[in-house]
Amino acid sequence: QCSASGSRTRASAPLKRSGNEPPLVGMLSSSVVAAALLPLVAGLTLDSGSSLGLGGTAGIAAMSLVLERRAVRTREGAGSRSRSIHKLAYFGKIGVGTPPQEFTVVFDTGSGNLIVPGSDCGSKACTWHKRYNPEKSSTSKLVGCDGSERRDADSGDGIVITFGTGRISGNCVRDSICLGEACSEGAFISSSDETEEPFASFTFDGVLGLALPKMAQSEDFSLMSRLLDASALRSPLFSVFLSNSDTEKSEITFGSVKKEHMASELFWVPVTGQIGYWEVKIDDIAIDGKPQNICSDCRVAVDTGTSQLAGPSEVVKQLRQTLNVAPDCSNFHELPKLGFVIGGRVLTLPPQDYTDKYASSCGLALMELDIPPPSGPLFIFGIPFLQRYYTVYDHANSRVGFAVARHAGDEPEALMTIRAIRDSAGDESGYFLAAR
Repeated sequence: QCSASGSRTRASAPLKRSGNEPPLVGMLSSSVVAAALLPLVAGLTLDSGSSLGLGGTAGIAAMSLVLERRAVRTREGAGSRSRSIHKLAYFGKIGVGTPPQEFTVVFDTGSGNLIVPGSDCGSKACTWHKRYNPEKSSTSKLVGCDGSERRDADSGDGIVITFGTGRISGNCVRDSICLGEACSEGAFISSSDETEEPFASFTFDGVLGLALPKMAQSEDFSLMSRLLDASALRSPLFSVFLSNSDTEKSEITFGSVKKEHMASELFWVPVTGQIGYWEVKIDDIAIDGKPQNICSDCRVAVDTGTSQLAGPSEVVKQLRQTLNVAPDCSNFHELPKLGFVIGGRVLTLPPQDYTDKYASSCGLALMELDIPPPSGPLFIFGIPFLQRYYTVYDHANSRVGFAVARHAGDEPEALMTIRAIRDSAGDESGYFLAAR
């Protein structure tokens, strides 16, 4: 939990921050670490793309930030039980301060604040990364970690954030934050200490939280809240397109939906949680399109900051038994499609998306993660899902949009709708799938 010296602060990401709960699977796991940069170039474009009639306020043209991709293979387990795990992280560049100091950050829908290393941080995890220097910014000032003003460095509070595998402490600062040429003043956390594990091994500098405002320390810490308050976006949303290919660019777009990234209709599902995650309801889990009736009252957080898929241990164990992924990959080409029924559609993942396959070693890439109420139980849809589906995050209407992602050179799979078959008495007697 977050703790403060001098005043009470608000925990901004219970799932990722509480020492009493397991960590989320990806970005803050020690295995997302040092990797070779794949040849993608970060940048910004201004786009006049369609807002799909969402009725946002007129403002700047939609901003698209190109995301870099880093990949690493690590081993999990020991001896004969060890296996290779392939992890990815996507991140882009932002500027903080006047003039801007450049940082690489993960755009994370699973947390609410911007966190970057500070110049007063001497730990290895900080010195190996770029550090924010307030003395080199003409617009920097300390603020309380609830967003209130501070008269001097000794009058306010600090913050301690405990993750499942590490800890960050720091101060809260207000300064100019820039996405390309678009800048606004906002609050963020400048870390004064970071544990070596896992932060020293990250190849990006920090995290820019894009969860709903409830997860931020205050609305001044929420990037989307500031953009909306300033009427800076044509539509009050952002969208994410992630590619696993060097032939196309991954990007996050603020203010519009890009039709060129969609190979199906875009459908919307309301956010169901109260904490601030982009969390929606799962109606059931399907194997080769057939509902399994194993997922009652299931929910999932769509999390761009997590490198894998995760779910409640009880459901994951059932799936492991049902899918029966052979450790030697001998049945890989016979494995079924794994589907999640959301909003009346079946969002399917082929075997390559839900397995870790390297050489002759295979395993189910769906980690067991038991998150207690009220945050859980919860599935986590990380990068493997986000490469398959284009996602849109609508702040004003508290909903998430999904569409099959259109990738260069790939034949997109049809989005299937699941419909009930009813008998003469009106009772449900079966179902059928229909392509949209």
